[in-house]
Amino acid sequence: MASKKDMRRPDLVVPYQEPGSKGGDSAEFSSTLSSTLPMAAIFTRNRYIGWASVVISVQNWLGEGEDAARNSSTGTPGYFTVGMSLMALAVTYLPMFLPPPPNSRGATGTQPPAPVAPAAA
Repeated sequence: MASKKDMRRPDLVVPYQEPGSKGGDSAEFSSTLSSTLPMAAIFTRNRYIGWASVVISVQNWLGEGEDAARNSSTGTPGYFTVGMSLMALAVTYLPMFLPPPPNSRGATGTQPPAPVAPAAA
């Protein structure tokens, strides 16, 4: 069996080339969601949006590859977006622990003036 000839030819060897990264648009979209959902949660005080921003930010952070870590011009780092989403979630739950003062609940500044009592003659 040792007499079999090696039929491989060195001139036909093709060197390995690492394939280019796919999904550049999906990475940008998830980065956009990670940045905008915390702001939406803060503005609307919606807890569901806050929790969604935390989940999406953590998924985006865990899905970062070595390319994203090396190329810092792609956007904010993953731990920053996770921190922002946790802060937004804390803001949505803040009224439970620090309720607003009772006299400011209905005072928006757009109500008509209070009625004036008639003058006594």
